Amino acid sequence: MGDLGVCKEESINGAGGTDMWSSSDGCTVSPADHLVVMVHGILGSNTNWKFAEEHFVKMLPDKVLVHCSERNINRLTLDGVDVMGERLAEEVTEVIKGKPNLRKISFVAHSIGGLVARYAIGRLFRPSRRKSLGDSEGQIPDFENSSGTICGLEAMNFITIATPHLGSRGNRQVPFLFGLTAVEKLACHVIHLIFRRTGRHLFLVDSDDGKPPLLQRMIEDCDDLYFMSALRAFKRRVAYSNVAYDHIVGWRTSSIRRNSELPKFQEIPSEIYPHIVHEETSNGENPDKCNEAIITDGDYDMIEENLVRGLRRVSWEKVDVSFHTSKQKFAAHSIIQVKDPVMHSEGADVIHHVIDRFLT
Repeated sequence: MGDLGVCKEESINGAGGTDMWSSSDGCTVSPADHLVVMVHGILGSNTNWKFAEEHFVKMLPDKVLVHCSERNINRLTLDGVDVMGERLAEEVTEVIKGKPNLRKISFVAHSIGGLVARYAIGRLFRPSRRKSLGDSEGQIPDFENSSGTICGLEAMNFITIATPHLGSRGNRQVPFLFGLTAVEKLACHVIHLIFRRTGRHLFLVDSDDGKPPLLQRMIEDCDDLYFMSALRAFKRRVAYSNVAYDHIVGWRTSSIRRNSELPKFQEIPSEIYPHIVHEETSNGENPDKCNEAIITDGDYDMIEENLVRGLRRVSWEKVDVSFHTSKQKFAAHSIIQVKDPVMHSEGADVIHHVIDRFLT
């Protein structure tokens, strides 16, 4: 990843009158104090964020330093959410050590990258010394009031784009399985043959050392990993979701909703963001006060319900996206990220929407 050693800085005047920093060894350091970590999806690479990276820098000059994660590229994304999360945490730590002027941090993640980022921040979270997160006798931490930093930096935005927060098993969580119960159950038994350990995590069929599935563990603080406290530390949590034509990640799992909560809306295209069709903000909920009747189909729906309740202990901004008028709508999972600037350019308004609200 290159030398990330700390530079000794001296102020100079950069090209065009922009204040820059120059080190004693000649390297130039950006004045930006806000690190934006971009995390790609399964079988992806750091180049998948090329369009978003360029536009972040162009639209927020001297305000953000963008780092596209490169430790989990291609087949390394099959090693499991936890292994990838540990790699990402190590990578972010090295970047921060090499940029001593950083004060803030945000994450923008696509697809499974959102789960990897959630794991990584659980590793990077540093609790505030002024507030206890719960005692050893099982007291439940107050996630709505917990505080702390991400590797010493102020946590600003945690943004996921088409991320399967509730996993991929269950009714229509993976649309290309056509909602056929028999096919969905079969997928649980063979997914590891295709996506190895990562597939087990996505379909919640992992049981390392007899523990509950990893995604279920990631809605709590456990051992030395502060999954929920870290998520709560961010000033904003935003979930962008495809309402249709995403055949890899369904609307329900990416927007952290139950079926009955999927909004019905009349599309009124915006001139600025033509593919943003619905926005809402949900406040943090107390799961103990949720009295909604749960219609279950075995353990699957109960696990999903637990994930919904756990993740919604913190507030979320939810942004629903539709590419139904696009000639390439069946590639919605890639368009929403603009994975390829030429093929997926119709998703540019979604990236602009992310950037326009980034510093609010």
